[in-house]
Formats: sequence, C-alpha cells, structure tokens
Amino acid sequence: MKLKFYLVLVGSFLGVQITKAQMPHDAIYMPKSTACLAVSYGSSSWKEYWENTLKRENLNIGTHTTQSVMPMIAAGITDKLNVIVGLPYVSTKASAGNLMGQKGLQDLSLWVKYKMFDDGGLSLHAIGGASTPVSDYVPDFLPMSIGLKSKTATGRLLANYQHKSGLYLTAHGSYSGRSKIKVDRDAYLANGKMYNTDEVALPNTTDAAIRIGYLKKAIQAEAFIERNACVSGDNIRRNDMPFPTNNMRMTIVGAYVKFQPKNIGLNARVNYVTNGLNVGQSFGYSVGLLFQINNLKF
Repeated sequence: MKLKFYLVLVGSFLGVQITKAQMPHDAIYMPKSTACLAVSYGSSSWKEYWENTLKRENLNIGTHTTQSVMPMIAAGITDKLNVIVGLPYVSTKASAGNLMGQKGLQDLSLWVKYKMFDDGGLSLHAIGGASTPVSDYVPDFLPMSIGLKSKTATGRLLANYQHKSGLYLTAHGSYSGRSKIKVDRDAYLANGKMYNTDEVALPNTTDAAIRIGYLKKAIQAEAFIERNACVSGDNIRRNDMPFPTNNMRMTIVGAYVKFQPKNIGLNARVNYVTNGLNVGQSFGYSVGLLFQINNLKF
C-alpha cells in the first residue's frame, strides 16, 4: 500500500482497500512519542470493466473479487513529523472460468509526512513515500495478480483547512515513479511495438483528491473524490488480458468514518469507481481496528 497511491491505481483490477488513520493523504498527525496500530480487512469486486473505452463483461471471469488484510503503524517522531509503515496480504479470485486466484504478501510501504506550515486553520504538508515487493508473486497475470511488483517512489503536496467547528477541506496532488519489472516471457507487445526482452517499463502515475469532512474529538466523517491516472501507457487489446503497461485511469467517490473515543477505535470506508480506462468498475469496502500506543521511546 504504494501505501495508498500504488494500490488505488491498480485497485479496480486488484481491489485492495486501505484503512485510513493518520494516513499519507490526510492532515492528521500522531503526537510525538505515540503510535497508532491499525489492522483492516478490505474487499473489492467488479463484474464490468473498461477495455480501453469499451465497457464490457467477461464471462470467463464473472465477478472478480480481491480481499486484503492490512497491518499498518503510524508513529509520531515529532508533533510535525510522522512515519507510516504498512504491508498488505492480498488474495484474488474469479467466480467463473479457470483463472486461478493468487495470494500472498504484496509490497512493503514507508511514508514520511511533515507539516510545513500551520496558521489560522490552514496547513501545508510535504509527503514522501516508497514501496518495494516482499514476495515472489507474479505481476504478469492481470487481473489475478496481487500487484505489479514494481518499486515505487511518490512525492505529494497536501493542503488542509480546518474550521473551529470541526469542518475541514483537504486537497492533494501526487506524482509516483515506478521501476521496471521482469516478466516470464521473452517478448511482448506494448504501445503498438514488439519488445524482445523480459524487462517491462511501467508508466509513472499521478493522483489527486478532494475531501470534505468533520473531525472533532472521537469522531471523523468525510466524503471524497479521487482521480488516479498513468501519465502514459497503452490500452487493453480487444479480447485480451490486461498488461502492466496499460494506461489505467479511474475516478473514485466514497465515504469514510472513524470513531476512536480513547486508545481503541474503529473505522470504515466505502468507495465506487464511477468511470475509468483499462480498469474494472469496482465497489469496495474496508473495516479496521485502531489501537493507540502512548509514551514510546525512540
């Protein structure tokens, strides 16, 4: 969980859901010497997908479902500097056909979030992240793969305004670079060309989001819209399987709630892909358990 961005980009094919508590896309921080341990279960499924711009079904897949278990920890190094680490276990399955689902640990992610400015309710944040695969899963088996097995690096700027009533507005924009991967074939077609190699260059990606919500004491609730897109890439060929070089784009709407009166809390998220390119039109949800740890010594 690229922590957030990488998984969301391929989420309509891979369906990974992310628990949100002091995450790389919000303005919430753990105080110095405290940490929040979160464990979430997520599920996402789709029956229709966009093959290039054509929306269609595939009777050899039926309904595609991805499930995940995501342990994550966010720690306050200082009041303005947080570190977030996560590692999801992901499984995929199809309700029809003979494509075998995959399962296993996916990518270890590390994020650093720093509050650059905070005055009069307005704050600005610089966020950086990186991820790397931790298991030998197969990336060239979309949509049944559990990931793309690429190392990623992400830079993000985030702005937040919070009114004294508890209402807030958050916006962010990101750019993510992805490393080349190796596939189990001697040659492949991409971007209308034949490449006689087992090395595949993945398109880099961008994401942006706007969130409006309420946060006060034990309660947080928000609605959001997100846009995730590759900056280049090709399209799924007619009646073919997707490939890691595909230009995946999607718009996601959803809602998130959290209740944490003391050290233990709960959160939940729902999201739906309203439109896309080379992705599935998925509906997903996640539920998580939060536990705050105080008086840590680093």
